Amino acid sequence: MAAWGAESGHIAVTVQDAVAVVTLRRPDRLNALTADMRRELAAILRHFGGAGQVRGIVVTGTGRAFSAGLDLREAAELPPGGLTSDVELFHDITRAALQTQLPVVGALNGIAVGGACEMTLCFDARIGTPAAEFFLPENSIGLTISNASSLLLPRLVGHAAMRLVMESARIGARDSLALGLLDEVAEPADLIPTAIGLVHRWTQPGAATQAHLRRQPLSRPRESTGSSAGVNRPDLDRLELSWMTWSPFPGLRQAGKAVRLRKRARARWNPNRGPATTGPPPGSATVHARSCAKGYLGAL
Repeated sequence: MAAWGAESGHIAVTVQDAVAVVTLRRPDRLNALTADMRRELAAILRHFGGAGQVRGIVVTGTGRAFSAGLDLREAAELPPGGLTSDVELFHDITRAALQTQLPVVGALNGIAVGGACEMTLCFDARIGTPAAEFFLPENSIGLTISNASSLLLPRLVGHAAMRLVMESARIGARDSLALGLLDEVAEPADLIPTAIGLVHRWTQPGAATQAHLRRQPLSRPRESTGSSAGVNRPDLDRLELSWMTWSPFPGLRQAGKAVRLRKRARARWNPNRGPATTGPPPGSATVHARSCAKGYLGAL
């Protein structure tokens, strides 16, 4: 087995009961994903994603977070125009997960923020502890969602997707389970065994799991048709990159603002909240996202 972790120094891989367990190990930064970590995670998914080596893949984190998403300190040092290639590294994780021939399960030990939250949407199942949370802060800080989440989020939560994005609220485990973001909640000590058990149930001898994942996708979008049943991934990537790189702030000076606003963001998801009575918050990407969505829908 390849010695993973050398490139980034923050990812560990073990094989437990014929399942590859991939652990993000940067707890002092809430497992924020550097560019090297994102490259390595995509490579790991491709390495184990073919049939024959393991029965499935589980992705989890260490400490109190699954992952804080993009490493904003690193991103703030990007040169002008560097955001496009940086976001593309998230897109490649999604492609790698969707191309696997076996189940990929997210085991959320804590909060998943931004790009990490979006990343979990392409997994075949998500299991979380009571401390698991989903948080998409992009709209409140003047950015737009990416990483195919404009397609994958509505597949999981239906019409609630718009509110989740626009309100930038933190969604706890119980509400995530009710919405469909989580498939199961397990105690921390049982999180990895529960995820491994799910992989085992889905990959019993004689099961047609590979056919369901690749040839007859249930939750995974097809990548070639561009029809309403699938998506042309290159077109989707270009659309979402154009949304992400739009910003009222040049380059990634936005990143500093994002750090400050993320610390202040404490809104909780309220499923009973009525329609908003005020307009979008100053600096949000609501209007831009709405206009781009029209073009996106026309591309499907």
